[in-house]
Amino acid sequence: MSKSAELRSGQWFGRTDLWGFLHRAWTKASGYSDEDIGKPVIGICNTWSELNHCNSNLRTLAEAVKRGVWMAGGFPLEFPTISLGELLVKPTTMFFRNLMAIDTEEMIRAQPLDGVVLLCGCDKTTPAQLMGAASADLPALMVTSGPMLKGQYEGKDLGACTDCRRYEAEYRAGTISYETFCEIEDVICRSVGHCMVMGTASTMAAVAEALGMTLPGCAAIPAPDSRRLRLAEASGRQIVDMVRRNLKPSDLMTRQAFENAIRVCMALGGSTNAVVHLLAIAGRLGVDLPLELFDEISRTTPVIANLKPTGKYQMEELFEAGGVPAVMKELAGSLHLDALTPTGRTLGEVLAGVRPTRNRDVILSPEAPLFPEGGTVILRGNLAPKGAVLKHSAASGSLLRHRGRALVFASQADLLARVDDPALDVTPDDVLVLQNAGPVGYPGMPEIGNLPIPKKLLAQGIRDMVRISDARMSGTAFGTIILHVAPEAAVGGPLAVVRTGDEIELDVPSRRLTLRVPDEELGRRLAAWTPPAPKYERGYGWLYCQHVLQADEGVDFDFLRARGAGRGR
Repeated sequence: MSKSAELRSGQWFGRTDLWGFLHRAWTKASGYSDEDIGKPVIGICNTWSELNHCNSNLRTLAEAVKRGVWMAGGFPLEFPTISLGELLVKPTTMFFRNLMAIDTEEMIRAQPLDGVVLLCGCDKTTPAQLMGAASADLPALMVTSGPMLKGQYEGKDLGACTDCRRYEAEYRAGTISYETFCEIEDVICRSVGHCMVMGTASTMAAVAEALGMTLPGCAAIPAPDSRRLRLAEASGRQIVDMVRRNLKPSDLMTRQAFENAIRVCMALGGSTNAVVHLLAIAGRLGVDLPLELFDEISRTTPVIANLKPTGKYQMEELFEAGGVPAVMKELAGSLHLDALTPTGRTLGEVLAGVRPTRNRDVILSPEAPLFPEGGTVILRGNLAPKGAVLKHSAASGSLLRHRGRALVFASQADLLARVDDPALDVTPDDVLVLQNAGPVGYPGMPEIGNLPIPKKLLAQGIRDMVRISDARMSGTAFGTIILHVAPEAAVGGPLAVVRTGDEIELDVPSRRLTLRVPDEELGRRLAAWTPPAPKYERGYGWLYCQHVLQADEGVDFDFLRARGAGRGR
C-alpha cells in the first residue's frame, strides 16, 4: 500500500515499518480497505451530546458530511470532543471554552488527519473549535447546527431566549401567572438547533461565515431544513478540495477577514460575546485586534438586520431574506472583498453572485438602517481602564447618558439574597453594580451581567436600569447593561472598590464610563484592597485561574496564544 508523501496522513499510513503495519491493520479491522486508507483523511470533529440540545442534530449532519467527503475522493473518520451545552453546564460554559479548544486542537494534531470538518452549534462550541483549529492550522471547515424554528404562543412569534427573559420579568412583576409561564416554556423551543434570535450562537455562526470558515450561507439555514443537510454534504466535498490546495485557517482568518467579521457582527446587532471570542481566536493566530478597532468599525457600520433582541424578526426570516450573504452584499462597499473564502474564490467574487435581499423589512439598506451605528460599543474610563462593552442597540435610549448612585452587590450570592427584598434601598435612577463575576472572580465570567431589576421596581413598571459588571450576558438579552469591565474586580480593577452611594456616569456617545470619585480617594481604596482567597487549589480550576487572561485579551489562557511560526504539524 502506498500513501502520497504530500498527505499528512502518510506519516501514519504510508510507512513501511512496524508502525505503518499497525496503523493500517487496526484501521482495516474496522472494515476499511487499502483504497480507503490511501485517500485524504478527513476528520469530522463532532460535538454531539445528549446534554447539549443545540448540537443534537450533529449526528445527522455528520452523515451528510461523510457523503460529501466520499464523493470528493476523501476518507471520512468521525471523532468526538467536549461538548458544552449552555444551559446545563456549571459553573458556566465559558469556564470550559478554553479546555474544549485544547481538546479540539490536540485531537486534530494527534491523529492522522489531512483536514477536518468542525461540527458545532451552541454558544461556546463554535469559538472553541475555531480557536483549536486556528492553533492546529490544518485545512478546516465548519458546519453549524443551525437555528431552531421560532416559537409560537397565542399567535405571537417567540424567540429563545429573548422572550424567556421578557416573560420571566413579567412573571416576577406579577403580570402573568405561573401557569402562563409554564405554557410558554412548552412552546418556545420547538425543534432541534440553537437559539433562533441573534444571540451568541447565531452571532458566532455568522462570524464564522464572515471569517471564511464556513461555506457561504451556512449560518442562517434553520436546523430542521433539508438545505442544511445539503450544505453539510457540500462542506464534505469542499474540505477535500481545501486539503488538495492546502487552504488553512491562517490563510482564511487574516486581519482583513477579522475586520469583515466585526463589521458583519455590528450590522447584525450581534452578541457582545463576539468581542471576547474574536479576540481569543485572533490571539491564536497572532492577529492584533485592539478593542478600539471594534468601536471604530461600530461607528461606521449601521445595524441593518431587524432581528431580536435588537429588532423584530428571527433567524428563519433572515434565511428567507437571503441570510448572511445578503447582509454582506449590503455592506460590500466597506468590506475587504479580496479576502479568501473556502471555495477558493474571493469574497468579492462570491458576493457578485449573491441575489439582493428578498425582504427589506428584515435586511434594511445602509442608507435607511435600523440604527445608524453598530450594535456594540467600547467604553473606557477610570472604572474600566482596559475597556468595557455595551450593546447599545438593545439598550434604552434614555439611559445612554446617565448619572446615578451605585448600588453594589459583592457577588452573585449577595445579589440574589437582596435584589427582591422589599426593604432594598433602590430607585430607578440607581446604577446596579455586580463585583467578582469576571474570569477569575466567579470564576469563568458567566452570563449574569443582565442583573435582574429589583422586584419592587418591576411592580412600578420599571423594565430597564443601568447595570455594570465584569461578567458577560447572553446575546439574547437586552437592556442598558455594561459588561466585560477590565480589569475585573477579583484582580484589583477599580470595579472592586466601588461602594454603594458612589456616583457613576455613563456617556455612550463619548464612550465614557466614569466613577465620580476623586483620584486620591480611588487610589487609597485600591491601595487598601486585598485579593480574595483562591477558588481552587488543584486541577483544572487552579490552572484556569492561574492562566486566564482578562476580557480585553479574549479570556484565553496566556500559554495558548500564538508565539511565532510553527503552529500545526
